[in-house]
Amino acid sequence: MPTEFISAPSVPQLSPPPRVLMGPGPSDVHPRVLAAMSMPLVGHLDPEFIRIMNETQQMLRYVFQTQNKLTLPISGTGSAGMETCVVNLIEPGDTMLVCVNGVFGARMVDVAQRAGAKVEKIERPWGQVFSPDEIASAIKKFHPKVVGIVHAETSTGAWQPMEDLGEIAQDNGALLLMDCVTSLAGVPVKLDEWGVDAGYSGTQKCLSCPPGLSPASFSPRALDAIKARKTKVQSWYLDMSMVERYWGDERFYHHTAPITMNYAIREALRLVCEEGLEARFARHMRNHRALKAGLAALGIEYLAAEGHQLPELNAVKIPAGVDDLSVRKRLLSEFGIEIGGGLGDFKGKAWRIGLMGHTSRPENVLLFLAALEQCLGKSAKSGASIAAANQCYSS
Repeated sequence: MPTEFISAPSVPQLSPPPRVLMGPGPSDVHPRVLAAMSMPLVGHLDPEFIRIMNETQQMLRYVFQTQNKLTLPISGTGSAGMETCVVNLIEPGDTMLVCVNGVFGARMVDVAQRAGAKVEKIERPWGQVFSPDEIASAIKKFHPKVVGIVHAETSTGAWQPMEDLGEIAQDNGALLLMDCVTSLAGVPVKLDEWGVDAGYSGTQKCLSCPPGLSPASFSPRALDAIKARKTKVQSWYLDMSMVERYWGDERFYHHTAPITMNYAIREALRLVCEEGLEARFARHMRNHRALKAGLAALGIEYLAAEGHQLPELNAVKIPAGVDDLSVRKRLLSEFGIEIGGGLGDFKGKAWRIGLMGHTSRPENVLLFLAALEQCLGKSAKSGASIAAANQCYSS
């Protein structure tokens, strides 16, 4: 009998509106990265793609400041990077200590529990950071195989000091796992110097690349732990013992790599290398200080303590009497500016203003402050924030 097909839907041509992406991610993508994504596809085992893989790994080692051989972009977003590190380092029954001071520390707890870990956690109020002594005491109490901590807590804008933690972990026989999703290429990340055994990030933050890959790096100690496993890694797709054969010397097929996204991260990393890490960090800090001066002129305070505020992710308290959603909707509809609202404990109480990668430019700082003044209306002194930001830039 003849059959009828469901009618084809009529879908208009894709035409996204222009936006200034000043939220917690994604950030604005550099035109060169978008252009790279339009290049012709090659196969995932093509010699040309192998060369691209090698170059990408070399540049990632520079950005992570590491000599780790297994440094690669995981096929998946930053959360895939978190899961990759946890499921490869943890076997069912292993103890993992997680430092929780925001949403993403709590997410690491969930991922570890799903991997079968016995999870112990220490907590700080949201917006605060951990001291080395707190972490050392917890390690000595719980004797974990892995210690997990968030370097840049995207939900609060808190910047966790890392300098002493690797030594503390190693002295107690633990592996140190660092979430640097929001910090990589925005503030210093020094895996080797800090003694970090595994770190992961995301392409959509300070690398200013579309979301889709998660740069990750594993130390020799981490690789030894993976090789010593008595059980298979929980995830076939994220099993580094197999993925390593594709990104290592063998180039043995594991899964079809996202070719276009690898073009994108290669070009994004080229931009980082051309600018230089020190200059890039200075740019992020300069624009952060100007934004902070402008917000202070409007009476807007930061969530994180002074000295621990991320320059690339500015989490601030919403002024009393101001409606969160109304301001964010107006910023988007009238000015094309996207900022983020608060998460968890800070829902409805905070704004998260991103100055990451290509977004971190003076014109965006000044545009945002001018737009915010209009949204705040009579409660904002006209021009005060712009004057404060310009004063910061001129000094």
